[in-house]
Amino acid sequence: MTYQLTAPLLDACVLGIVEKEDAYGYTLTQKVRELVDISESTLYPVLRRLQKDECLVTYDAPYQGRNRRYYAITDYGRRRLAFYKDEWEKYKENIDKLLLDEGVQEEVKSEVEGKEEQSNE
Repeated sequence: MTYQLTAPLLDACVLGIVEKEDAYGYTLTQKVRELVDISESTLYPVLRRLQKDECLVTYDAPYQGRNRRYYAITDYGRRRLAFYKDEWEKYKENIDKLLLDEGVQEEVKSEVEGKEEQSNE
């Protein structure tokens, strides 16, 4: 992918996955990597940061005689994810306007007309 993921966008991706169900670290990284070209070594610091920021908690559960570390979203993590989703929608709409020319002409025309009306008053 040409576009790089910023830290907040990576946080949002991880929180979005864990919101659906608790996830084992390896599984979580594989889900992100299915859609985004990123190394596993990049995601583990993201998980640690989200845990430090109290967006995620961890717990261990036995699996085939060993313990696996699972990540679960906290209430604060859900609020943060809601914020990220809202910001993403605004960002995506603005980029779509620029790249796809959706509504740019109408917005500019409306702004110009509005300023003309104010100056005529």
